[in-house]
Amino acid sequence: MVKFSTAVLFSVLAAPAIGQPVDGVFFTQRMTSGGAPVTIRTYIEATRLRTEMSGPDGAMNVTIFDGGKQVLYIIDPARKAYTEITKADVDRLSASSQGALTEVQSLLANLPPAQRAQVEAMMKGVALTRTGVDKVGSWTCDKYDVILAGQKIGERCTVSLAVLGFTAADFAVMQQMAAFYSVMATQMPGQVGGSSGIEPNGSSDFPVKTVMMIPGATMTTELVEAGRETFSDALFAVPAGFRQETSPLGR
Repeated sequence: MVKFSTAVLFSVLAAPAIGQPVDGVFFTQRMTSGGAPVTIRTYIEATRLRTEMSGPDGAMNVTIFDGGKQVLYIIDPARKAYTEITKADVDRLSASSQGALTEVQSLLANLPPAQRAQVEAMMKGVALTRTGVDKVGSWTCDKYDVILAGQKIGERCTVSLAVLGFTAADFAVMQQMAAFYSVMATQMPGQVGGSSGIEPNGSSDFPVKTVMMIPGATMTTELVEAGRETFSDALFAVPAGFRQETSPLGR
């Protein structure tokens, strides 16, 4: 789930010809944190989403979410293997986490007031404070500080979805995905969107640059390209012949 919780992405490609069917959107981001960059490529349809993360050595990890089937696939192309996380797996995690959540709430109740307030502030997540405008690539973007528990932990610069030729409806599948793994996400407070940094709540803004300060490093994610395209079904399917491995949530 680190790939999902990492705070992570463009020049706009030419618009499609009039009358050409358009089923989805794609965008590419580059992430750096002191070493060689990592490339993240995301493809989105109405009910399906695919993310490819490629390192400098060419190794790739692929994640596919199918909202219609309510299944998440994590694919390792090099090993020709994949794991599958179903809604039933997530529901089991939800049931087993209730006891732990109750215990955490009990511990919070016994903390001194000042410490309890600090922990509760962190669990509420982050806030964005606008600081002005900036220039990222060819885009003039609105700049924000990312605040957690009163402390600045990063920056974000956003443009309107319309600038990229996108609409909020293009990202509807992210609401489905957020609901699918909400049990896991609620155990990781302070997140800012998913791997792309896109909010699943119908936001009209897109981050062209995100800077997050994490222990020992600063992670910067910038948009490289974006566009619209019609995708084949094969893009959102596990390749034939890949070996299925047991999901950690299935055990």
